[in-house]
Amino acid sequence: MGFSLWTLLEASLLCLNAICILNEDRVLAKYGWSTVNREFEDTPSTKTQILALMKSIRTVVKYPLIIFNLLIILVKSLTG
Repeated sequence: MGFSLWTLLEASLLCLNAICILNEDRVLAKYGWSTVNREFEDTPSTKTQILALMKSIRTVVKYPLIIFNLLIILVKSLTG
């Protein structure tokens, strides 16, 4: 199995899936990565900016990701 554009596409799909299913309250709050009281800072830290990026990815990519997952599953099942 070599490195190709297809494997890069699958890896990005897995990363997007991981970001979308990650629960802030259950997982990230344990490590101090919660967005509580961080959204209204004057100068947001790097951690706050990463959390905002993850939140926006979840908002924008949710429904296209479902279609993309179905497409990948269909292609994988047809090619073997």
